[in-house]
Amino acid sequence: TRLLLLLLLLLLLSSELSGTQDCSFQFSPISSDFAVKIRELSDYLLQDYPVTVASNLQDEELCGALWRLVLAQRWMERLKTVAGSKMRGLLERVNTEIHFVTKCAFQPPRSCLRFVQTNISRFLQETSEQLVALKPWITRRNFSRCLELQCQPDSSTLPPPQSSGALEATAPTAPPFPLLFLLLLPTGLLLLAAAWCLHWQRTRQRMPHAGEQVPPIPSPQDLLLVEH
Repeated sequence: TRLLLLLLLLLLLSSELSGTQDCSFQFSPISSDFAVKIRELSDYLLQDYPVTVASNLQDEELCGALWRLVLAQRWMERLKTVAGSKMRGLLERVNTEIHFVTKCAFQPPRSCLRFVQTNISRFLQETSEQLVALKPWITRRNFSRCLELQCQPDSSTLPPPQSSGALEATAPTAPPFPLLFLLLLPTGLLLLAAAWCLHWQRTRQRMPHAGEQVPPIPSPQDLLLVEH
């Protein structure tokens, strides 16, 4: 009996430990009237109240929506600390709709995240859009791979796009003059050697062989007699 009890405790402990890295939902934590709650809060707040949103999260299909809700839920907690009683109640209703993200062991936001300022109405509208995107998939997907918020690659580390000029620059170009001279030198020497051999053969054919008589070179007087 003690051994069985010990095994049960170990199983419970292992399931708890393994669950800390799990991010899935058996039942949908998103209500059917979340849009109404968000609209009521938006109508009550000053439309131009400034908040910040991440501007360089990775464009993941479902992780991106979940990441934005993680950041939105932290803003809700921050706003509740400075809100009056009426606003705090409205904030809590919206916060209840996105509080499910705290059930997953998300890692702290990375330092590469950049934030830009926006107004509260736009912030709440985007929060509603993320809930709409997640609602059909919230019970059908395991979001364990989304536990670390990912930034888009920094533009300074990306290779610059190749323009037409860059493509032309990568095309093979003519070799420089010294290299061209070295490449053509063997061909020139071969042509020169062939021309010399042909000239030598013609000269040899014109030279008299052994035993042949060379006609005498006429004198100027002989040339004058021939002309008359």
